[in-house]
Amino acid sequence: MNSIQFIQRIFLTVFVTLMMVSPTVSAEDSGLVSLLTSKLGVSEKQAEGGAGSIFNIAKQSLSDNDFSSIAKVVPGIEKMMDAAPEEEKSSGFLDSISSIFGSQSDKVGKISKLKNSFQELGLSGDMVGKFMPIVLGYVKEKGGEKLMSTLKDAL
Repeated sequence: MNSIQFIQRIFLTVFVTLMMVSPTVSAEDSGLVSLLTSKLGVSEKQAEGGAGSIFNIAKQSLSDNDFSSIAKVVPGIEKMMDAAPEEEKSSGFLDSISSIFGSQSDKVGKISKLKNSFQELGLSGDMVGKFMPIVLGYVKEKGGEKLMSTLKDAL
């Protein structure tokens, strides 16, 4: 075997090894779900559903372009959003309050929806406040301050 064949074999071996070791991206290994489970002691299902609920609420207030920017930095975001409990239809009361009192009541309505989703996941409503800084911090780390602010403003 000549030196070129030897180098080719080494290169091929390294390439194949890297391909086998390289993980596939999913919500379970996105980092965010792992971060939530390790820091908060919640199950993977609760971490996915809780983060997904946050992203679902944010998506309702964001432009397609802004949400797409967030989705690009959060691997598995669609799976997380699918894991979130179905949002209950509003009775119209919160919508009426929101139209009368503006953005503050809109934020109250969003928090109320999040608390309901978290309760359906078997989490207490106060866990929303524990999830938020972790989700926002993750988006900041992966996408920068501006992207984190965009997400925060949507919530």
